[in-house]
Amino acid sequence: MDSRLLWGMVDTLILEVISGGPTYGYEIAQTVLGRSRGYFEITEGSLYPALHRLERQKLLAAIWKEADGRDRKYYKLTPAGKTALAAKKREWQEFTSGVQGILGTANCVG
Repeated sequence: MDSRLLWGMVDTLILEVISGGPTYGYEIAQTVLGRSRGYFEITEGSLYPALHRLERQKLLAAIWKEADGRDRKYYKLTPAGKTALAAKKREWQEFTSGVQGILGTANCVG
């Protein structure tokens, strides 16, 4: 897969995973990997900068919780994050519909 295709979707994938409830970085990466059946692997090098960026944009809020005897940073969606995720999903649907309109008709040309 061309990693440039994933680059534009990282924020959306992260927001979608976190929409299920507070979670932490490693769990986010594993959820994306599992839900995509191994197709998308978000590395630490793209995951944590994205989490910090989304937090600065006030789309995520961080909370610290103790887990296994140590503090772990969990992320949850803010109201602005929920709104942004809904907008990103609409944008994705419109985009895929447009692409499918082109690729779908290309398959029908005889």
